[in-house]
Amino acid sequence: MPQVSTQFKRKVVIPALRVFALASVSMCGSFLLSSYLNFYWKWPGLSVFVTKAPTLHSWAGLQLLVYLVPITTVIFIVLRSPDRTLHDDSNMLSRFTQYLIRAVFWAVLIIGIVDMAISFLRVEGLLIKLVDPQFASELGRSKYRGTYVHFPILGISIVIAYFSRTLGFPWLALLIVAAEIQIVIARFIFSYEQAFMGDLVRFWYGALFLFASAYTLLQEGHVRVDVLYASFTERGKAWTNALGSVFLGMPLCWIILTTGMWGRANSISGPLLSFEVTQSGYGMYVKYLLAGFLLIFAVSMLIQFTSYLLRNAAVLLNEIEPNPKS
Repeated sequence: MPQVSTQFKRKVVIPALRVFALASVSMCGSFLLSSYLNFYWKWPGLSVFVTKAPTLHSWAGLQLLVYLVPITTVIFIVLRSPDRTLHDDSNMLSRFTQYLIRAVFWAVLIIGIVDMAISFLRVEGLLIKLVDPQFASELGRSKYRGTYVHFPILGISIVIAYFSRTLGFPWLALLIVAAEIQIVIARFIFSYEQAFMGDLVRFWYGALFLFASAYTLLQEGHVRVDVLYASFTERGKAWTNALGSVFLGMPLCWIILTTGMWGRANSISGPLLSFEVTQSGYGMYVKYLLAGFLLIFAVSMLIQFTSYLLRNAAVLLNEIEPNPKS
């Protein structure tokens, strides 16, 4: 009987858990890609199948493949790798989360410095003396600055994150303190203050708070109400973490994604599409990126909750971690 149980876990339970976890992550990527096609390329979306617009069904059919192909690929990969453990997939997802956070850390660091410098030169009237007047005028438009300054920096940050192995949260926290100190010094000693100075602090602080959440979950650093949890056995804790990930953590991330990106005017997609800025004319042009922070938060937490689910499921299935230190 124990042998049958072991075979059932290896042949059915573990593959089913792997398909569920990897499909959840792939569906997240499909949703983001589908939203991009809807908002930027004016694709009809899957809702066209229930409307009276048959001429658009061909485009919607292609968009349906955005969801079907990744799920099919996940099932194929799981079936082709029966010896892969839950710990292996959990560690893979955690590594991807860390890579994503490293990339956005470098992005907000470099974008913050560059955008603050541009705003400083504009407010002091120096930008027009350093570059072509037409170029200086274009840098005063949020869409131009986002497209030709912020997005290239984001691409560079993705490359830097591949070679870097530090998440940089202590450095970002130190930079936030330094940015706040320079506001105090400039205000009370030199009587100088501009909108971009406060914008930089809010920009970096929002990134620190939202991007560090997934890594804190990985390190078991979030605050728990340990009224009952502390007295649970190891399996009891694993059940609590696994069920909490499935019924609380992952749905919360999907609620953020769907409510924020269901339409063009929603809380995440709206600012991103319009390159929204603050009303202060010479502040930093990064307000739309703050909405993007919610997107990164939801995606990174969804991936990490999925990793957390697999790690605790491995405990429940008595799966031995091959290399606990990793």
